[in-house]
Amino acid sequence: MAVKILIKRKVADKQARELDGLLKKLRALTLSRKGYISGETFTRLDEPGVSMVISTWQSIDDWREWTLCKERIELQEQIDNLLGEPTKYEIFENA
Repeated sequence: MAVKILIKRKVADKQARELDGLLKKLRALTLSRKGYISGETFTRLDEPGVSMVISTWQSIDDWREWTLCKERIELQEQIDNLLGEPTKYEIFENA
């Protein structure tokens, strides 16, 4: 069963460009992963610097396998260090 992962981040204006570069690298890696279906990125209109990605995967196992990928872990650590806090994740499936 497909799952949707909500990925939430907040970045200061001065770090937005660097974050954008890291996220592009992360997305490029994601595209080739088993079970990856799609991803959409949104920015909050009422709160600058806040973004949300909705990532769709064929299964929770595919998502978990991706989270254990060495390249992803390295990029995610860089992202979290830049943000100054951990990225927030919420996992959903169709009811």
